[in-house]
Amino acid sequence: MSVLNHKIDFVAFISATMANSNGDPLNGNRPRTDYNGLGEISDVCIKRKIRNRMQDMGQKIFVQSDDRSDDGCGSLSERASSTLGKIKSRDEYAAKACETWLDVRSFGQVFAFKSNEKSGVSVGVRGPVSIHQAVSLDPVDVVSMQITKSVNGEPGEKKSSDTMGSKHFVRFGLYKLKGSINVQLAEKTGFTQEDAQVIKACLRTLFLNDASSARPEGSMEVVKLYWFEHSCKDGQYSSAVVHRSVEAVLKEGVAVPSSASDYQITLKPLTGLAPEILDGL
Repeated sequence: MSVLNHKIDFVAFISATMANSNGDPLNGNRPRTDYNGLGEISDVCIKRKIRNRMQDMGQKIFVQSDDRSDDGCGSLSERASSTLGKIKSRDEYAAKACETWLDVRSFGQVFAFKSNEKSGVSVGVRGPVSIHQAVSLDPVDVVSMQITKSVNGEPGEKKSSDTMGSKHFVRFGLYKLKGSINVQLAEKTGFTQEDAQVIKACLRTLFLNDASSARPEGSMEVVKLYWFEHSCKDGQYSSAVVHRSVEAVLKEGVAVPSSASDYQITLKPLTGLAPEILDGL
């Protein structure tokens, strides 16, 4: 496998229809929005879904969800110790972590590292794959629905207070996701061209096996993925220029969007840099 030798930028459009795209735990798990009413999906949420897709593809992942643990380890500390516990060199520790787990050499990770019994330091790995939070193109309409359960959570003849609840969802929103893969950091972690293809496949299938009551099957979709592979390490254009070259605007006569087809996605040509354009799966 060859280490990545050219910069990559990508842009994806994600649609949410009657779904909680990313709940905010500090706001009653309502879908995240900013002060202008634009919907948000955090970069942490997106990386979690990418890691899940990596796992589905048979890749070894360090940051695993508890319900997806495939190695019997109950914590990150236990997973790190079982693989890296005998390594005494910080550089060797980081190199082995990158070699072992795809998400570490992609996104980076901070490990607690003990050089001897009396002192401890951390080992930090900077990953080459950076992802922005996804933001909706227009303000989203967040709907709250009161729900009841048919049985009590606690014993008693009368309905207890825990039978009442609420769920929240976005009627519709089209979100723009941006990201890049840096060659200099790829060289340090050993991130390869083959790893980049895994990232691309994960982005294209981001919501496969991700259905839940908050995100019913088919309610979240990757509409389009634009994958730009530059011809050099530093890139022919800055990431900002590349990301701005892909835009989506409401079609004429549409006041309130209800589907991705209400938007016109346009690509501003960049000399010498043409993207691979993929539909989501």
